[in-house]
Amino acid sequence: MTRRVTLAILGAGTAGLTALKEARRYTDDIVLINAGPYGTTCARVGCMPSKALLEVAHAYGRRDWLAECGMRGGEALAMDLPAAMAHVRTLRDGFTAGAISMTEALGERSIDGRPRFLSPTTLEVNGERIEAEAVIIATGTRPNLPEDWRQLGDRVLTSNEVFELEAPGRRVGVVGLGPIGVELGQAFAQLGCEVHGFTRGSRIAGLNASAVNQSLLDVLRRQMHVTTEADVTLSEGKAGILMQASDREVEVDWVLASLGRRPNVEGLELQNLGVALDARGVPAFDRSTLRVGELPVFIAGDVDGLRPLMHEAADAGRIAAYQALHPQPECLARRTPMGVVFTDPGAGYAGLAADSLPASGVIAGSADFARQGRALTAGRNAGCLQVYVDELDGRLLGAEMVAPEAEHLLHLLAWSIQQEMTVDQLLAMPFYHPTVEEGLRTALQAARHEINRHRTRPDQLLCREPAL
Repeated sequence: MTRRVTLAILGAGTAGLTALKEARRYTDDIVLINAGPYGTTCARVGCMPSKALLEVAHAYGRRDWLAECGMRGGEALAMDLPAAMAHVRTLRDGFTAGAISMTEALGERSIDGRPRFLSPTTLEVNGERIEAEAVIIATGTRPNLPEDWRQLGDRVLTSNEVFELEAPGRRVGVVGLGPIGVELGQAFAQLGCEVHGFTRGSRIAGLNASAVNQSLLDVLRRQMHVTTEADVTLSEGKAGILMQASDREVEVDWVLASLGRRPNVEGLELQNLGVALDARGVPAFDRSTLRVGELPVFIAGDVDGLRPLMHEAADAGRIAAYQALHPQPECLARRTPMGVVFTDPGAGYAGLAADSLPASGVIAGSADFARQGRALTAGRNAGCLQVYVDELDGRLLGAEMVAPEAEHLLHLLAWSIQQEMTVDQLLAMPFYHPTVEEGLRTALQAARHEINRHRTRPDQLLCREPAL
């Protein structure tokens, strides 16, 4: 028996569910096929449970500064790790409930099973054949874990399992200090654990600018052990896991492996699409339309490897559905890229980062938050901000930072970059005192000084100029 539909969506994560919402604006002739747990990666094992844990950790981590300010009794505070982890899971279950109910409401149009392609428009799942006019592949990714590390059992975890820990051991190893490793490493350190972090390169948290990267390293090294440019081996220890890297050796109770992610394409039999696959097993596709060659097949979300972030996956799902259901669709623009790491202080980038800038014609301006007024009063005076500006027209191109309230500053900068604002336009905006935004003004002023060293005009608009 064959079921015929207008659109088949493979995967019930952020990209797949957003594609479903967009597609239902035009048709209800859709099937959603999902293998594995329902509820998005973000809600189940990613951004939401990690932020729940980080909020607890950052609050508890403030107790030493509060004591310096005269608040007494903090030494009696104690962290109940099992209770904290239970709190995270309670919130997590609430976050996933909405996605699960959405798929349940589809009834027979939601299929729990592993699909495989028989041809670009023919799928088979649970023995049923499905003919679709178009297909969206939104199957997501999963964490990498070396095969030999699996032999160490549940003492080596990925971000998929860490929030299921009921009573985490107090000696923690972290391998890989990208955004996930850095966030969770700092969180467990602030919660009172002894944390040892290792990374292969010299950069952490996805940062590129040397000064910005160093400022985050300085913060983390006051809270946990950090070893860069290290290849780590894991083996059985006397009472835990032995971590070895060059001249360092430490035994821990458990290890978080944060080694990137791989696409969930096994079993899809993508070779039956009749197009070349890349080294990850993913077919080549147009980065604007997300279409695979001339086929009615589209790639959306983390599986595409472009921008593995929740808001980007949502945009990709929307683009894929729009493209799939319109015969001559318009191109839908992507938003200015940005990434936020929710450490304390926060970190991230907006627009172009240092490694993506043109080789010439770019001016950088910086600010040091170690001496920034509002940061000092809050005891959060750490970090560095760099802005990148086009030397010819003064347009803001990008920024990287480690700073208090980084998540908010990065939004302001991403919006400004998308609006193609210049340094002059930004400096004409109001900056209240005392705020962390004044640190951004310092960086913008430094960049403008480099662009026009002999300029004497103040930041403010002239009376004859229109308001921005």
